[in-house]
Amino acid sequence: MKMFGNGVVGILSESVNKWERRTPLTPSHCARLLHHGTGVSKIIVQPSTKRIHHDALYEEVGCEISQDLSPCGLILGIKQPDLEMILPNRAYAFFSHTHKAQKENMPLLDKILAERASLYDYELIVGENGKRLLAFGNFAGRAGMIDFLRGLGQRYLSLGYSTPFLSLGSSYMYPSLAAAKAAVISVGEEISTQGLPLGICPLVFVFTGSGNVCCGAQEIFKLLPHTFVDPSKLSELHKTETNQARHGSKRIFQVYGCIVTAQDMVEPKDPMKVFDKVDYYAHPEHYNPIFHEKIAPYTSVIVNCMYWEKRFPPLLSYKQIQDLMRNGCPLVGIADITCDIGGSLEFVDRTTSIDSPFFRYDAITDSYHQDMEGNGLICLAVDILPTEFAKEASQYFGNVLSQFVTNLASATDITNLPAHLRRACIVHGGVLTSLYDYIPRMRKSDSEDVSENSANSLSNKSKYNTSVSLSGHLFDQFLINEALDIIEAAGGSFHLVNCHVGQSFDAISYSELEVGADDKAVLDQIIDSLTSLANPTENNRFSNQNSSKISLTLGKVQENGMEKESDPKKKAAVLILGAGRVCQPAAQMLSSFGSSQWYKTLLEDDFEDQIDVDVILGSLYLKDAEQIVEGIPNVTGIQLDVMDSASLFKSISQVDVVISLLPPSCHIIVANACIELRKHLVTASYVDSSMSMLDDKAKDAGITILGEMGLDPGIDHMMAMKMIDEAHMQKGKIKSFTSYCGGLPSPEDANNPLAYKFSWNPVGAIRAGRNPATYKYHGETVHIDGNNLYDSATRLRIPDFPAFALECLPNRNSLIYGDLYGIGSEATTIFRGTLRYEGFSEIMATLSRIGLFNNEAHTILKNEERPTFRKFMFDLLKIVRKDTDGALMREEDITEKILTLGHCKDQRSAMMTAKTIIFLGLLDQTEIPASCQSAFDVACFRMEERLSYSSTEKDMVLLHHEVEIEYPDSKITEKHRATLLEFGKIIDGKTTTAMALTVGIPAAVGALLLLTNKIQTRGVLRPIQPEVYTPALDIIQAYGIKLIEKNE
Repeated sequence: MKMFGNGVVGILSESVNKWERRTPLTPSHCARLLHHGTGVSKIIVQPSTKRIHHDALYEEVGCEISQDLSPCGLILGIKQPDLEMILPNRAYAFFSHTHKAQKENMPLLDKILAERASLYDYELIVGENGKRLLAFGNFAGRAGMIDFLRGLGQRYLSLGYSTPFLSLGSSYMYPSLAAAKAAVISVGEEISTQGLPLGICPLVFVFTGSGNVCCGAQEIFKLLPHTFVDPSKLSELHKTETNQARHGSKRIFQVYGCIVTAQDMVEPKDPMKVFDKVDYYAHPEHYNPIFHEKIAPYTSVIVNCMYWEKRFPPLLSYKQIQDLMRNGCPLVGIADITCDIGGSLEFVDRTTSIDSPFFRYDAITDSYHQDMEGNGLICLAVDILPTEFAKEASQYFGNVLSQFVTNLASATDITNLPAHLRRACIVHGGVLTSLYDYIPRMRKSDSEDVSENSANSLSNKSKYNTSVSLSGHLFDQFLINEALDIIEAAGGSFHLVNCHVGQSFDAISYSELEVGADDKAVLDQIIDSLTSLANPTENNRFSNQNSSKISLTLGKVQENGMEKESDPKKKAAVLILGAGRVCQPAAQMLSSFGSSQWYKTLLEDDFEDQIDVDVILGSLYLKDAEQIVEGIPNVTGIQLDVMDSASLFKSISQVDVVISLLPPSCHIIVANACIELRKHLVTASYVDSSMSMLDDKAKDAGITILGEMGLDPGIDHMMAMKMIDEAHMQKGKIKSFTSYCGGLPSPEDANNPLAYKFSWNPVGAIRAGRNPATYKYHGETVHIDGNNLYDSATRLRIPDFPAFALECLPNRNSLIYGDLYGIGSEATTIFRGTLRYEGFSEIMATLSRIGLFNNEAHTILKNEERPTFRKFMFDLLKIVRKDTDGALMREEDITEKILTLGHCKDQRSAMMTAKTIIFLGLLDQTEIPASCQSAFDVACFRMEERLSYSSTEKDMVLLHHEVEIEYPDSKITEKHRATLLEFGKIIDGKTTTAMALTVGIPAAVGALLLLTNKIQTRGVLRPIQPEVYTPALDIIQAYGIKLIEKNE
């Protein structure tokens, strides 16, 4: 009896590996499926004592725990199940690894066929953009990097060096990914303060690959203090670090990263040619390896994340690694996260396990060891890394899979399924679907037994033979079927020599075939037909009697770009208006696009054909502009007054995108000019009513005005909407949204009683402390009068950073964000707060009650004879002394006076306020400047003087969101957190503040998204749509700004 489509879902107990703790659906996913009217009537979970979620949790949400899955029509797993678990007439979904006719998994496919079952392969489910939806690559990269850093600490200890890496645990030892990241951040903080031993520096991590695995590895690496180095600069880096050592430097306070691509690994054999990616993929035999000469001699760690196949030169051969080690290469270890055994790194010939993740390879003696002692390098080659973060990986996976379960659980006829699920069905009812009927032919070719010199080789069976390399979208467009049909229909034969299926829509697939025929004319006909398939508009023939190998690219040339020569880099221009600190990070990022390393970490392959960006920075004063752009390539400073229409229009007409970092009042002038000249505009300021009114004009002009593209507003919107949209996709409702953001001194530089400093004039910040606030708390609307704002501050601790003693003040009207984020009708709590270190508000409230923030002209300041700060302060504190200038006041005396006047209720607050008064110099005997006419003026003058950052001090930005998500018809509530923590940087004696980075970088990202046509919506926008925030957050993280997400 067929069980397909009966609405009963089963979850397998994973049995392949003892470490496999992942699950396709978590209890929360099951609850939604069971209680949301999805058509899933029952979920049966096989019992497991090692699954990341205990059986009891599944029972609590209504699942049945049973070893017997026979009632189930759809059975889900992660890895391939044991053959006895394949039941007749059921549908199965897991990673089957069968669609390439992998020999080791053919018994599984045969069992499914014999039992008249159906098979859906997660690897073949792609979204509308053609990218795989169900994958764990990011988690493999994250876990592999953390595991390797732990081993690196152990290896260095055996070599006689103590490093901060030694304190790290393996990934699986942490309760969450966030906790693991926090541990890496702690290691990074120790490196930045204590440094690394000179004997192991420069510590250079070389990354290969550009997909999800590499992105995950780099995400962890970027939590360390780091600098990315261009491959061509590695030798220069080594010389520089060596010179530092000679001049007495004892420690190095950062690590280095380098991302290499194919052009860093090989070079054309013909010295007259330059590297061409398309030609290399087609004719790798025309290239010589250079990685062992140009990159490896300066590398400490190779993080291998790339796909490789035998037709390409190895990254490092046995002989090359032997020569390198004999010549004193600093290479200490290999993190082979791809776990490509006997692949691009020939000497990585075995896998390792999670509990024993390393082996040591001594290249000199060509020997392998299971310890950290002795000569050689350590190698990590774990093939099940994502399960180390089983909780997060399962949550991520189930978020996507649960969207498909409704269709799969009710499907009796696959023709009724959505296209992306139909294409993922390899077998239905015991029959291979038409898209995969090439599998028997590939099996028949007995690919693994064919070799060039084999007695069974096709060349010994056919008179005429040639080797054909097919590359392109062979499997996702199923052109492999057409190719094999052509060969067989003509009367030819083939053997599959090698095969690789690309891991995403943009990735290339390869199949190497040995094609033969007894008649030369038949072989020529096959070659012509294959050529026509690859190039439907071309009539040229590739046959050649003397040729032993040809290369074809299948698919439409214009779409996949395989046969086109790379276009020369495009040029684009961006105009930045402003002169503040924010301009420099924006200019640096834009100028580095296309020539630096960070863009290679993006997931989108269309960034391969990058553009060069010329940046023009316009400021009212030429000197300011030139100072900002000094030392930044491709950036020019000009004098530009935005009130001069002719100059403004001329400058805007010469660029593609404008970034306005001017005061908000100037944006409307720039926006109108951009509309008239049809140029995109980005700002970091709030979109006010005057800007909103330009929406229709911007649409008519075909341009985008992207506002609120900074930190707050900006990154706060993007992080919030990502969490909210993901919750809504899962049919969740937002119960509570709280957001906190603050610019603070870094902890080591919070060295005054207020624990606060200003990087600009304090007037705005002090006035903001008197703004009224409104928010919603548990369904009640709360209003805070501006005069009571400081008194409303509450203590706050952020779970991922418990060492920070913080407080928060309500930030203006939080309710408008309910409408903006689409949660106003569902969230009972909506709160946005400003962060300060604990104690700040008590002091500021007391200073306010004393009268220091009074903006009215003060009598004593109107006199021609200027009073001293002490005399003025005595007047505010009602201290009567005849000889005020000569009077000495102790901290205890001021504390007692504050308490007596009733400005403060407790001793500690009064004492801290007294300390602040003394620290600000408000008891100094110097005269108050004539420009100060009010107490507010005096306070601002002293705060600007005494609470500014020195050239060696750094600031810190902390942004934290907490979202509670409730799922209707179930009792489950989840809490999702997202945190950004960024510190200012001092490089070559120049300080870049964290605030400037986190405002300037998003603005630059907005410009890049417009330059590369990633944002196609026109009009006035905020970054609250996936079109903006999805790529923007990817780029921001790729550039090195750390974002931490955690779900509970």
